[in-house]
Amino acid sequence: MSEVTMHRIKAIAKKEVVEFVRDWRTIMAIIVIPLLMFPLLFILFPVLLESEAAELDALELSIVIQSEEIDASLEQSIMDAGIAFVVEPLPNLTVLSDPGEDLDRVRNSSVDAILRIDKVNTTWNYAILHLSTSERSNEAWNRLIDALLLWESEEVERRIIDSGLDVNATLDPLRWDGDVAQSDVATSGEQAGMVLSLFIPLVLAIWTYSSALQPSIDMTAGERERGTLEALLCLPCTRLELLLGKWVAVATITGVGVILQIFGLLFAIGYLASSSVIGLPELSIVTVLLLIAAILLFAVMVVAVELALAMRSHSVKEAGSILAPMLLLIVFPALFTQVINLDGIESFWFAIPVVNILLALRELLLNRVITEHIVIWAGTSILYAALAAYYASRQFNREDIVTSLS
Repeated sequence: MSEVTMHRIKAIAKKEVVEFVRDWRTIMAIIVIPLLMFPLLFILFPVLLESEAAELDALELSIVIQSEEIDASLEQSIMDAGIAFVVEPLPNLTVLSDPGEDLDRVRNSSVDAILRIDKVNTTWNYAILHLSTSERSNEAWNRLIDALLLWESEEVERRIIDSGLDVNATLDPLRWDGDVAQSDVATSGEQAGMVLSLFIPLVLAIWTYSSALQPSIDMTAGERERGTLEALLCLPCTRLELLLGKWVAVATITGVGVILQIFGLLFAIGYLASSSVIGLPELSIVTVLLLIAAILLFAVMVVAVELALAMRSHSVKEAGSILAPMLLLIVFPALFTQVINLDGIESFWFAIPVVNILLALRELLLNRVITEHIVIWAGTSILYAALAAYYASRQFNREDIVTSLS
């Protein structure tokens, strides 16, 4: 490629990038959101969950216990669970789970739950009436279940002791010798890589496609709709140079967004590692470089496909109606690749579009560098990008496509 051609492509790309990022909302989309997305997801969301759990724990719940005979230790377990209660006679019912006349009491939240418990010979039968659409009632259900399980455990131990048996030998005849965690030969870094490989490829794939969507439409169908594409065709450059310039511009915008997203991801992982929620994956320099290459290859391939389809569209609305639903072509393979077993995986999987890069990301996050797989996913990704670019160039050379409708 000659120096003049390279200069023209760079000039076109610079012009497209400057025009696209001129709007402050674009800056928000390609800089602020990628930087904040993972920190908000990994840091703020757990904090909100913890706050919600603390709020539920602080609730003062009141229930009704319906029973003809209730064990004192069970009453103590319920009180220890932070539940106030009153005891009523057990209604005459065929089955304890039948709400009967207590239906309205639970539905109008006059009580958080009703525990019915009846002793039949040496067995206790019980049922809990609650309203599953109420947080207070659900919390009462959960606390009651915990209290009942604790009391049941104590009751079982008491009966074993009364029978003259050893509790531990009777209840725990099969025991693990030593530390369970010690027997796992995978390092903490490998375990962290396994966890991250289950969702990082999905998030990166969706974000890469989404971040390339708007610039691809704006620089093709948008300019065609505004009538500015015809002016660009009057420039002293070939249509291929114009297409490559737009491709470089969209790839640059997408690449910046993805790189910033990775920085946000690394920050979030570092925070989680410091808080002992999850460790840092153990990745070699080669693996890190391959990860970056895989992401960039995926971005190039996505940009080529989106430019080709956007160039085929006559308006922004048409391009959006075509490209937006195609996100499903990213989501479905991403979900599918999460359940594929990487141990002994067949090589042909690394040649399937989209699936190849997502599997590559999963494999690399596990710090697995397999030359055969790398050659296949890298080669096929370049091939698919080239085919998409060729299709886009064919569309760019059609007069009925590049000229405006006005």
